[in-house]
Amino acid sequence: MSSHLGYLLLGLGAGSAIAALGLGLVMVYRASGVINLAQGALGMFIALAFFTFRESGRVTLPLLGLPSSFHLIDRPTLATALAVFIPYGLVLGALVYLLVFRPLRRSPPLAQVVASVGLFLYLWAVAELRFPGEVLIRTIVDDTGRNVLGRLVTSDQFYIAGMVLVGAGVLWWVGAHSRFGLATTAAAENERGAILAGLRPELLALGNWSLAVCLAGTFTILAAQLTRLDPLTTSLAVVPALAAALLGGFRSYGAVVIGGLVLGMGASELTNLQADYTWVPKVGWQQGLPLLVILGVMLLRGRPLPERGALAAAKFPAAPKPRHAVASTFVVVPVIAAAMLVIGPDLRSGLITSAVAAVISLSVVVLTGWVGQISLAPLAFAGVAGFSLVRLAEAGLGVLAPVLAVLVATAVGVLVGLPAVRVRGMSLAIATLAAAIAIEELLFKWSWFTGGVEGVRAPKLSLFGADLSISAPGAEFPRPVFGVVCVVVCGAVALGVAQLLRSRLGVAFLAVRGNERAAAGAGVDVARVKLLAFAISAALAGVGGVLLAYQRQSLSVQSYQVFASLSVVALTYLAGITSISGALVAGALAPEGLIAALSGSTSSSTTQFAINGLALIVVAIVAPEGVTGVVRRRVRGLADRRSAVPTQIRQSPSPQVGS
Repeated sequence: MSSHLGYLLLGLGAGSAIAALGLGLVMVYRASGVINLAQGALGMFIALAFFTFRESGRVTLPLLGLPSSFHLIDRPTLATALAVFIPYGLVLGALVYLLVFRPLRRSPPLAQVVASVGLFLYLWAVAELRFPGEVLIRTIVDDTGRNVLGRLVTSDQFYIAGMVLVGAGVLWWVGAHSRFGLATTAAAENERGAILAGLRPELLALGNWSLAVCLAGTFTILAAQLTRLDPLTTSLAVVPALAAALLGGFRSYGAVVIGGLVLGMGASELTNLQADYTWVPKVGWQQGLPLLVILGVMLLRGRPLPERGALAAAKFPAAPKPRHAVASTFVVVPVIAAAMLVIGPDLRSGLITSAVAAVISLSVVVLTGWVGQISLAPLAFAGVAGFSLVRLAEAGLGVLAPVLAVLVATAVGVLVGLPAVRVRGMSLAIATLAAAIAIEELLFKWSWFTGGVEGVRAPKLSLFGADLSISAPGAEFPRPVFGVVCVVVCGAVALGVAQLLRSRLGVAFLAVRGNERAAAGAGVDVARVKLLAFAISAALAGVGGVLLAYQRQSLSVQSYQVFASLSVVALTYLAGITSISGALVAGALAPEGLIAALSGSTSSSTTQFAINGLALIVVAIVAPEGVTGVVRRRVRGLADRRSAVPTQIRQSPSPQVGS
């Protein structure tokens, strides 16, 4: 028993960091109604900049286009570093709110989620650019080892946990007794009433954002001596923090801290169980624990996050009905397929990549663009199908292997979609993000399924003995016949999705997206429609995953990380998340896709990820309908103006003779 208690105490530091991020999430949500998926990334960047400053005296700037850093002091101490980076965190939080989330305060949850994903991508990429090497982590809190219950536990675990408890107590007192806290609560419950009472909700949100980001940075700095400080790993710490915030209902600071500490200590104890018991899986359970908590809270509580009293209801971008879908498909697909036979290998490879990416983006359009169910796990479903294809082919199932692989992905999609029966919006985005990480950790790190570090070889595509695979020697790679297969499948999927929107089920999709309560009143089985949407979306992602496996030939876990899944959602939103044309443009914009081939860029770069993140934020603010939506609106405007000219000519009075 003492051994188990000792391992629980070893998780105090990690649990404290989770709790601190959770406190910041609650502050931001109460003040502005935003669930900031970039909270961990903000803390990560501040911490890396802090430790870099302690070594060099240089202050690192997060803005591309400006100098990466500037020299401030020759011999920085801990005191000078804190004096610089506490205001640094406050200013960074204020800038994030003013430049990103304040313009989105009247936008739907999807736009806010997408903006936070864009900020996540941007901060990760900039951190990789600004801090390319290993950053030296200096000890801040006393880490003297003490023997507690038979385990050597460093004292910094207790100090940091105590600081989080004190911080939560201060936040509770401020929220319950100070004018600032009471005003924040009033604005959260009824923004219009708060304005009439003379309060300024925007200033309250600005203050809360500044404090929340500073809090994230401070505790990421403190916990860096206990946990790994890495741009991606630290940024994804937002998932367990979201689980802790959910345990507190995004209201109770005390419950958030308890939840964070329990998650950190529970993950540490799981490490002990993995060492002591052979039946406990060796990988993934620490990361899977937050998913279990999130799903449990959502299914048991059965209600969405507490809503704020906003001034106006936000709406999704319009979902245009596809016109001439059949004719377009039967003209465009043969033309592109014929082009596959004559174009060069680089352009052919770009077209293949774009066709596969477009199929996966179509899964996002169906689920998020048409049904309003925010899912951040499309590439996880694609990965399930890809690895399932390999194992099913090894079992000798031949031509049935890809079909069954898609069915496996569909089943996983339905399981992930179960929380959608009871929640929606931001809550569902949290659940699907946690699901993507859990699939990566629990399933993709299972060596039997994915081959471990070495990965697995995908089978060659063949049909009735005909070789349709991508493999070919020299300049013949990739083979045109495989490109034709990808284009035909992409065209068939796009046509099927177009017909889906025109069907009764498509009408039900849009009805659920518009207003679930009204849809239920009109006789729509909302729960059934949501699960069907998840099933169809996962199946489409599975089709893309199967094609991706045939294309890449060698599959590894790195191909399906949650970061790549966020990038798929980001590109789809950037192109137009409510339209089929948006998915096709997203495919063209994919890394190593058609646009990259035409521009001569053969690989994606970290700078491109940063630019994509910025573009995503800009589009979420100024053009929520995406690139294709803007083009469609401009074309419609030109057509309306042209049609108005003859009408004006016909209606103009004829001149009167002799007048």
